[in-house]
Amino acid sequence: MGEVTDAAMDAVQKRLMFDDECILVDELDNVVGHDSKYNCHLMEKIESLNLLHRAFSVFLFNSKYELLLQQRSATKVTFPLVWTNTCCSHPLYRESELIQENFLGVRNAAQRKLLDELGIPAEDVPVDEFFPLSRMLYKAPSDGKWGEHELDYLLFMVRDVNVHPNPDEVADIKYVNAEELKELLRKADAGEEGIKLSPWFRLVVDNFLFKWWDHVKQGTLHEAADMKTIHKLM
Repeated sequence: MGEVTDAAMDAVQKRLMFDDECILVDELDNVVGHDSKYNCHLMEKIESLNLLHRAFSVFLFNSKYELLLQQRSATKVTFPLVWTNTCCSHPLYRESELIQENFLGVRNAAQRKLLDELGIPAEDVPVDEFFPLSRMLYKAPSDGKWGEHELDYLLFMVRDVNVHPNPDEVADIKYVNAEELKELLRKADAGEEGIKLSPWFRLVVDNFLFKWWDHVKQGTLHEAADMKTIHKLM
């Protein structure tokens, strides 16, 4: 089925789409099964089977409290060439990434993908330094065929890291301060320079990010943390 209808899909992305098994959850984040990344991102499956999968979004700041952004590569199946937060992906249905205690499975997945996508060594991003801040549930179509329906863990970290982007995953990167991000939002809203932002990043920006950024600078993220609530943002 996939080989015929998705002949133009990049080989690396095709392998990930069929080999990676996402964790299916209900709206309370209870694990209910697993399915391929391919099926989890087909809008017809999302709509007909209400497939919801666990995800994470990393917000990595340097010691100047600038946020690392990435532009997704042109070969990404969903949301190619959009700008987004540091790293967005999925814990997989494997023992190390299903660990619920202290959200260790999601942290393990985040460390793995920061290496895969941005070439950030594991020692630069220790799992115990990811700060789980909140969870959100959202649904967003990418085009007529693909989309997202995710229960997304928002993970923050302040570290100076070595970055070597993987061109299969990332087209560009940049560090921004809060004012520079606001200018990027303005350009995206005005349709300038072809700038587009991912829908999940925009939800975090519009609902939480700037007040959380103040906590990052003040070292008071623990005051903002709420892992009990699942924010439903559609």
